[in-house]
Amino acid sequence: MREKAYFHLPGLFEFYELYRMFLPLFREHREYFYDWCEIGSIYGAPADCIWGGGRAGFGENDPEEVLELMQEYGISDRLTFSNSLLRQEHLSDRKCNALCRLLERYRKPQNGVIIYSELLLEYLKEQYPGLYFVSSTTKVLTDFTQFEEEIRRKDFRYVVPDFRLNKAFDKLNTLSQAEKDKVEFLCNECCWFGCRDRKACYETVSRKNLGENCPEHHCKAPEGERGYLFSKAMENPGFIGINDIRDIYLPMGFSNFKIEGRGLGSALILEFLLYYMTRPEYQIHVREKIYLDSMLDLF
Repeated sequence: MREKAYFHLPGLFEFYELYRMFLPLFREHREYFYDWCEIGSIYGAPADCIWGGGRAGFGENDPEEVLELMQEYGISDRLTFSNSLLRQEHLSDRKCNALCRLLERYRKPQNGVIIYSELLLEYLKEQYPGLYFVSSTTKVLTDFTQFEEEIRRKDFRYVVPDFRLNKAFDKLNTLSQAEKDKVEFLCNECCWFGCRDRKACYETVSRKNLGENCPEHHCKAPEGERGYLFSKAMENPGFIGINDIRDIYLPMGFSNFKIEGRGLGSALILEFLLYYMTRPEYQIHVREKIYLDSMLDLF
Protein backbone atom coordinates (compact mmCIF):
# COMPACT_ATOMS: atom_id res chain seq x y z
CA MET A 1 0.00 0.00 0.00
CA ARG A 2 1.21 3.50 -0.84
CA GLU A 3 1.04 5.79 2.20
CA LYS A 4 0.84 9.11 0.33
CA ALA A 5 -1.08 10.49 -2.62
CA TYR A 6 0.96 12.96 -4.66
CA PHE A 7 -1.15 15.52 -6.49
CA HIS A 8 0.12 17.15 -9.66
CA LEU A 9 -1.63 20.50 -9.82
CA PRO A 10 -2.50 22.81 -12.74
CA GLY A 11 -1.43 26.38 -13.39
CA LEU A 12 2.30 26.85 -12.78
CA PHE A 13 2.24 30.14 -14.69
CA GLU A 14 -1.51 30.55 -14.87
CA PHE A 15 -2.31 30.63 -11.13
CA TYR A 16 0.83 32.02 -9.54
CA GLU A 17 -1.12 34.42 -7.30
CA LEU A 18 -3.33 31.62 -5.97
CA TYR A 19 -0.36 29.37 -5.16
CA ARG A 20 1.50 32.31 -3.61
CA MET A 21 -1.29 32.35 -1.01
CA PHE A 22 -2.05 28.63 -0.84
CA LEU A 23 1.45 27.21 -0.41
CA PRO A 24 2.20 29.06 2.85
CA LEU A 25 -1.06 27.69 4.24
CA PHE A 26 -0.14 24.18 3.18
CA ARG A 27 3.21 24.46 4.98
CA GLU A 28 2.22 26.44 8.07
CA HIS A 29 -1.20 24.90 8.74
CA ARG A 30 -0.64 21.28 7.82
CA GLU A 31 -3.48 20.36 10.19
CA TYR A 32 -5.90 21.87 7.64
CA PHE A 33 -5.00 19.19 5.10
CA TYR A 34 -5.21 15.42 4.82
CA ASP A 35 -2.08 13.77 6.20
CA TRP A 36 -2.08 11.30 3.30
CA CYS A 37 -1.65 13.94 0.58
CA GLU A 38 1.34 15.88 -0.75
CA ILE A 39 2.01 18.15 -3.74
CA GLY A 40 4.04 16.22 -6.30
CA SER A 41 4.38 19.00 -8.87
CA ILE A 42 2.69 22.02 -10.41
CA TYR A 43 2.53 22.13 -14.20
CA GLY A 44 1.84 24.69 -16.91
CA ALA A 45 3.35 26.84 -19.66
CA PRO A 46 3.37 30.52 -20.59
CA ALA A 47 0.71 31.52 -23.09
CA ASP A 48 2.92 32.04 -26.15
CA CYS A 49 5.04 28.87 -26.11
CA ILE A 50 4.95 27.10 -29.46
CA TRP A 51 5.93 23.82 -27.80
CA GLY A 52 2.85 24.12 -25.59
CA GLY A 53 -0.09 21.76 -25.79
CA GLY A 54 -3.23 20.74 -23.96
CA ARG A 55 -4.46 24.31 -23.50
CA ALA A 56 -3.63 27.52 -25.36
CA GLY A 57 -3.60 31.18 -24.43
CA PHE A 58 -3.10 31.03 -20.66
CA GLY A 59 -0.21 31.83 -18.34
CA GLU A 60 1.26 35.32 -18.03
CA ASN A 61 3.36 35.30 -14.85
CA ASP A 62 7.12 35.87 -14.82
CA PRO A 63 9.00 32.55 -15.04
CA GLU A 64 11.75 33.61 -12.60
CA GLU A 65 9.20 34.55 -9.92
CA VAL A 66 7.24 31.37 -10.52
CA LEU A 67 10.24 29.07 -10.20
CA GLU A 68 11.56 30.89 -7.16
CA LEU A 69 8.22 30.33 -5.42
CA MET A 70 8.26 26.63 -6.25
CA GLN A 71 11.86 26.30 -5.07
CA GLU A 72 10.98 27.99 -1.79
CA TYR A 73 8.39 25.30 -1.11
CA GLY A 74 10.34 22.38 -2.59
CA ILE A 75 7.88 21.69 -5.40
CA SER A 76 8.80 20.24 -8.79
CA ASP A 77 7.96 22.45 -11.80
CA ARG A 78 6.70 20.87 -15.00
CA LEU A 79 6.49 22.53 -18.39
CA THR A 80 3.49 21.44 -20.44
CA PHE A 81 5.26 21.06 -23.77
CA SER A 82 2.86 18.50 -25.25
CA ASN A 83 2.44 19.95 -28.74
CA SER A 84 1.90 16.95 -31.02
CA LEU A 85 2.73 18.66 -34.35
CA LEU A 86 6.25 19.98 -33.87
CA ARG A 87 8.72 19.97 -36.74
CA GLN A 88 12.50 20.23 -36.81
CA GLU A 89 12.46 23.99 -37.34
CA HIS A 90 10.49 24.49 -34.12
CA LEU A 91 13.21 23.01 -31.91
CA SER A 92 15.31 26.19 -32.03
CA ASP A 93 12.55 28.33 -30.48
CA ARG A 94 14.31 30.78 -28.15
CA LYS A 95 11.60 31.16 -25.51
CA CYS A 96 10.99 27.46 -25.02
CA ASN A 97 14.70 26.70 -24.85
CA ALA A 98 15.19 29.52 -22.34
CA LEU A 99 12.47 28.03 -20.13
CA CYS A 100 14.12 24.61 -20.26
CA ARG A 101 17.48 26.15 -19.28
CA LEU A 102 15.77 27.93 -16.41
CA LEU A 103 14.13 24.74 -15.15
CA GLU A 104 17.37 22.84 -15.41
CA ARG A 105 19.10 25.55 -13.37
CA TYR A 106 16.66 25.05 -10.49
CA ARG A 107 17.49 21.45 -9.64
CA LYS A 108 16.12 20.90 -6.13
CA PRO A 109 13.74 19.25 -6.56
CA GLN A 110 14.24 18.06 -10.10
CA ASN A 111 11.97 19.65 -12.69
CA GLY A 112 10.32 18.04 -15.68
CA VAL A 113 8.55 18.35 -19.02
CA ILE A 114 5.19 16.88 -20.01
CA ILE A 115 5.68 15.77 -23.58
CA TYR A 116 4.04 14.22 -26.63
CA SER A 117 6.45 14.68 -29.55
CA GLU A 118 9.16 12.06 -30.02
CA LEU A 119 11.15 14.67 -31.93
CA LEU A 120 11.06 17.04 -28.96
CA LEU A 121 11.80 14.23 -26.52
CA GLU A 122 15.04 13.28 -28.27
CA TYR A 123 16.07 16.93 -28.51
CA LEU A 124 15.42 17.63 -24.81
CA LYS A 125 17.19 14.45 -23.68
CA GLU A 126 20.32 15.64 -25.45
CA GLN A 127 20.13 19.35 -24.63
CA TYR A 128 18.71 19.28 -21.08
CA PRO A 129 19.67 15.99 -19.40
CA GLY A 130 18.83 17.40 -15.97
CA LEU A 131 15.08 17.31 -16.67
CA TYR A 132 12.72 14.36 -16.31
CA PHE A 133 9.88 13.54 -18.71
CA VAL A 134 6.17 12.76 -18.40
CA SER A 135 4.21 11.07 -21.18
CA SER A 136 1.22 13.33 -21.81
CA THR A 137 -2.43 12.38 -21.57
CA THR A 138 -2.80 14.15 -24.95
CA LYS A 139 -1.54 10.92 -26.52
CA VAL A 140 -5.00 9.55 -25.63
CA LEU A 141 -3.74 6.12 -24.56
CA THR A 142 -7.02 4.20 -24.31
CA ASP A 143 -5.62 0.81 -25.34
CA PHE A 144 -4.16 -0.88 -22.27
CA THR A 145 -1.47 -2.73 -24.21
CA GLN A 146 -0.18 0.54 -25.66
CA PHE A 147 -0.34 2.06 -22.19
CA GLU A 148 1.77 -0.78 -20.78
CA GLU A 149 4.34 -0.29 -23.54
CA GLU A 150 4.52 3.40 -22.67
CA ILE A 151 5.04 2.65 -18.98
CA ARG A 152 7.93 0.32 -19.81
CA ARG A 153 9.80 3.02 -21.70
CA LYS A 154 12.79 4.24 -19.70
CA ASP A 155 12.40 7.74 -21.14
CA PHE A 156 9.44 8.52 -18.89
CA ARG A 157 9.28 8.91 -15.12
CA TYR A 158 5.47 9.12 -15.29
CA VAL A 159 2.80 8.22 -17.83
CA VAL A 160 -0.68 9.77 -17.81
CA PRO A 161 -3.21 7.39 -19.39
CA ASP A 162 -6.46 8.50 -20.92
CA PHE A 163 -9.06 8.94 -18.18
CA ARG A 164 -11.08 6.07 -19.65
CA LEU A 165 -8.51 3.62 -18.26
CA ASN A 166 -8.95 4.96 -14.71
CA LYS A 167 -11.28 2.17 -13.61
CA ALA A 168 -9.69 -0.74 -15.50
CA PHE A 169 -8.79 -2.26 -12.13
CA ASP A 170 -8.32 -5.85 -13.26
CA LYS A 171 -5.67 -4.78 -15.78
CA LEU A 172 -4.15 -2.08 -13.59
CA ASN A 173 -3.60 -4.59 -10.81
CA THR A 174 -1.42 -6.74 -13.10
CA LEU A 175 1.24 -4.03 -13.20
CA SER A 176 4.37 -4.43 -11.10
CA GLN A 177 4.93 -1.98 -8.26
CA ALA A 178 7.62 -0.19 -10.24
CA GLU A 179 5.12 0.22 -13.09
CA LYS A 180 2.36 1.39 -10.74
CA ASP A 181 4.72 4.06 -9.42
CA LYS A 182 4.90 5.52 -12.94
CA VAL A 183 1.12 5.79 -13.46
CA GLU A 184 -0.35 9.27 -13.00
CA PHE A 185 -4.15 9.22 -13.14
CA LEU A 186 -6.13 12.19 -14.48
CA CYS A 187 -8.78 12.57 -11.77
CA ASN A 188 -11.27 15.28 -12.69
CA GLU A 189 -11.75 15.12 -16.44
CA CYS A 190 -15.07 16.56 -17.59
CA CYS A 191 -14.80 15.35 -21.19
CA TRP A 192 -17.58 13.03 -22.35
CA PHE A 193 -16.62 9.42 -21.62
CA GLY A 194 -17.71 8.39 -25.10
CA CYS A 195 -15.76 11.12 -26.92
CA ARG A 196 -13.96 10.03 -30.10
CA ASP A 197 -12.61 13.48 -30.97
CA ARG A 198 -10.27 13.99 -28.04
CA LYS A 199 -7.10 13.66 -30.12
CA ALA A 200 -8.45 16.06 -32.76
CA CYS A 201 -9.28 18.56 -30.02
CA TYR A 202 -5.69 18.46 -28.74
CA GLU A 203 -4.34 18.80 -32.29
CA THR A 204 -6.34 22.00 -32.73
CA VAL A 205 -4.63 23.40 -29.62
CA SER A 206 -1.25 22.34 -31.01
CA ARG A 207 -1.95 24.19 -34.27
CA LYS A 208 -2.99 27.31 -32.37
CA ASN A 209 0.20 27.27 -30.33
CA LEU A 210 2.17 27.05 -33.58
CA GLY A 211 0.35 30.15 -34.82
CA GLU A 212 -1.46 28.30 -37.59
CA ASN A 213 -4.77 29.59 -38.85
CA CYS A 214 -7.11 26.68 -38.19
CA PRO A 215 -10.83 26.24 -37.58
CA GLU A 216 -12.12 25.91 -34.05
CA HIS A 217 -12.77 22.42 -32.74
CA HIS A 218 -16.45 22.13 -31.89
CA CYS A 219 -17.15 19.70 -29.07
CA LYS A 220 -19.88 17.22 -29.95
CA ALA A 221 -20.38 15.96 -26.41
CA PRO A 222 -23.83 16.16 -24.85
CA GLU A 223 -24.09 19.56 -23.13
CA GLY A 224 -20.54 20.33 -24.24
CA GLU A 225 -21.50 23.96 -24.76
CA ARG A 226 -21.83 24.37 -20.98
CA GLY A 227 -18.08 24.10 -20.54
CA TYR A 228 -16.32 22.65 -17.50
CA LEU A 229 -18.50 21.89 -14.47
CA PHE A 230 -16.95 20.14 -11.46
CA SER A 231 -20.34 18.66 -10.63
CA LYS A 232 -20.46 17.17 -14.13
CA ALA A 233 -16.90 15.83 -13.81
CA MET A 234 -17.92 14.07 -10.60
CA GLU A 235 -20.57 12.16 -12.56
CA ASN A 236 -18.05 11.01 -15.17
CA PRO A 237 -17.43 7.21 -15.07
CA GLY A 238 -13.69 7.97 -15.03
CA PHE A 239 -13.83 10.42 -12.11
CA ILE A 240 -11.48 9.68 -9.21
CA GLY A 241 -12.66 11.16 -5.92
CA ILE A 242 -10.94 11.31 -2.54
CA ASN A 243 -12.66 8.14 -1.30
CA ASP A 244 -11.47 6.31 -4.42
CA ILE A 245 -7.91 7.46 -3.77
CA ARG A 246 -7.89 6.45 -0.10
CA ASP A 247 -9.90 3.24 -0.36
CA ILE A 248 -8.94 1.84 -3.77
CA TYR A 249 -5.90 3.40 -5.47
CA LEU A 250 -3.55 3.77 -2.49
CA PRO A 251 -4.23 0.20 -1.26
CA MET A 252 -3.61 -1.02 -4.84
CA GLY A 253 -0.20 0.67 -4.80
CA PHE A 254 -0.86 3.81 -6.89
CA SER A 255 0.22 7.19 -5.61
CA ASN A 256 0.19 9.82 -8.40
CA PHE A 257 -2.88 11.84 -9.33
CA LYS A 258 -3.18 14.70 -11.79
CA ILE A 259 -5.74 17.50 -11.43
CA GLU A 260 -6.64 19.28 -14.66
CA GLY A 261 -7.73 22.89 -14.97
CA ARG A 262 -5.16 25.23 -16.57
CA GLY A 263 -7.83 26.82 -18.74
CA LEU A 264 -10.28 27.39 -15.89
CA GLY A 265 -10.64 30.18 -13.34
CA SER A 266 -8.70 30.35 -10.10
CA ALA A 267 -11.92 30.05 -8.06
CA LEU A 268 -12.49 26.59 -9.52
CA ILE A 269 -8.86 25.59 -8.94
CA LEU A 270 -9.34 26.54 -5.30
CA GLU A 271 -12.38 24.24 -5.18
CA PHE A 272 -10.18 21.39 -6.44
CA LEU A 273 -7.61 22.15 -3.73
CA LEU A 274 -10.35 22.18 -1.12
CA TYR A 275 -11.97 18.97 -2.33
CA TYR A 276 -8.85 16.86 -2.88
CA MET A 277 -6.50 18.14 -0.18
CA THR A 278 -8.37 19.97 2.57
CA ARG A 279 -10.17 18.42 5.54
CA PRO A 280 -13.87 19.42 5.39
CA GLU A 281 -13.82 21.07 8.82
CA TYR A 282 -10.98 23.37 7.72
CA GLN A 283 -12.21 24.32 4.25
CA ILE A 284 -13.78 27.51 5.58
CA HIS A 285 -10.42 28.44 7.17
CA VAL A 286 -8.66 28.11 3.81
CA ARG A 287 -11.34 30.20 2.09
CA GLU A 288 -11.03 32.88 4.76
CA LYS A 289 -7.26 33.00 4.44
CA ILE A 290 -7.36 33.27 0.66
CA TYR A 291 -10.32 35.48 -0.21
CA LEU A 292 -13.28 35.38 2.15
CA ASP A 293 -13.96 38.26 4.49
CA SER A 294 -17.01 39.72 6.17
CA MET A 295 -17.34 42.57 3.66
CA LEU A 296 -17.20 40.48 0.47
CA ASP A 297 -20.13 41.01 -1.92
CA LEU A 298 -20.73 38.44 -4.65
CA PHE A 299 -23.08 40.64 -6.64
